[in-house]
Amino acid sequence: MITHLIYMFIILCLFSCEDELHIPPPDDVDNQVTEYEQFGTPFNEIPATQDIIMYEVNLRAYSPEGDLQGVIDKLDHIESLGINVIWLMPIHPIGQVNSVNSPYSVKNYKAVGSEYGDLEDLRTLTTEAHNRGIAIIMDWVANHTSWDNNWIQNKNWYSQDANGNIIHPPGTNWQDVADLNYDNENMREAMIDAMKYWVYEANIDGFRCDYADGVPFDFWKEAWQNLDSIPDRQFIYFAEGTRNDHFDAGFDLNFSWQFYGALKQDFNNQVAGKIIEVDKKEKANTPENKSWVRFTTNHDESAWDATPISLFNGTEGALAASMATIFTGGVPLIYGSQEVGTANNIPFFTNSTINWDNNPKMLSAYQKMLQFYSNSTVAKTGENTVFPHNDILCFKKSFENEEILIITNLRDYTINFSFPPELESSEWSDIMAESTLTLNNDITLAPYQFYILQK
Repeated sequence: MITHLIYMFIILCLFSCEDELHIPPPDDVDNQVTEYEQFGTPFNEIPATQDIIMYEVNLRAYSPEGDLQGVIDKLDHIESLGINVIWLMPIHPIGQVNSVNSPYSVKNYKAVGSEYGDLEDLRTLTTEAHNRGIAIIMDWVANHTSWDNNWIQNKNWYSQDANGNIIHPPGTNWQDVADLNYDNENMREAMIDAMKYWVYEANIDGFRCDYADGVPFDFWKEAWQNLDSIPDRQFIYFAEGTRNDHFDAGFDLNFSWQFYGALKQDFNNQVAGKIIEVDKKEKANTPENKSWVRFTTNHDESAWDATPISLFNGTEGALAASMATIFTGGVPLIYGSQEVGTANNIPFFTNSTINWDNNPKMLSAYQKMLQFYSNSTVAKTGENTVFPHNDILCFKKSFENEEILIITNLRDYTINFSFPPELESSEWSDIMAESTLTLNNDITLAPYQFYILQK
């Protein structure tokens, strides 16, 4: 009896002193800083920034089951597109408090959500991808957590209003998430530790960082310096942001929203030239070994804006837009679904399934286009010589003794295009048609017709 009373007294003392002693609840143990052992062999084929061809996977649409196994099952498909980096949308458990079922509401940074599978599935994916020469990067949500994340026990880890209430991210309507406080050193340390967890436990090769603008410059710099100190590892750091300092913080890549906007303008207005203007501006102001990611869609655009099929007036226009995006410059991004011409919006708060049998002709065109790009140094690094035209995108890329010529009709009607004198009577290999083409005085281009020509 006395022993029982002593035991009860100790328990009461512990509960009454919990705030003072900072004793975490049992479920919070996995969020403490830990030493890890490396799973698998670190991937030693991380592509140079200029060589990256990225592929985004929305797990909830990628297979009927919406899980990691669905991605494993389609690795051969991804490889056929010349892809060397896969970006996985968030795979963590999703918060249930104030929830809209968004994968960007993270309940536990160190867990795989049961709807996607488990840690062993992720390990299988990274291993199988590495065997094919493909790196895997995770979507990382550093600005906020769900309201039922275990971190919420540490109130000072979160931004608060004047009354001491934790708030959602300022300037947004994201009511399902709580804003993190980057003035708190303990939180910052735990965030970096959570990133390390996936590097060691699942052999992850980098991170695409959601809403990177909402996280301070000095944190990103600290995080990447910390990860870069891991021996025998190279990583890919990709910012979703608009701030000019992301490259200086250590990011390799940033989204080119400007190029996406210019692409839509060039295809839907009656004067071409915007994408060339953006391309020149970005290249002139981008540090060496850094790059902008160019795209015709991604998970946000296909969910909330429209798919390329809608934006660019059908399969031919969508292909022409992709061709212009891939070859103008920067790092190309393909969003899983666009290669088969998915027309309807693709949600990611709910499950939907891509019809992979849709549009085999379009898929074949993407495979041929991207395989050529992946094997062509001049396509990835060549200098552009632009031949201005109101309706035709025409430019030559040159590197050492190599040349390719890109010609694209940006309009939904037939156009007769006169070649500039320096191109007349030149002979080229037509990559898509697998034939030879001699350029005479002019050429008639069907709506959205394009050529990839090689000397």
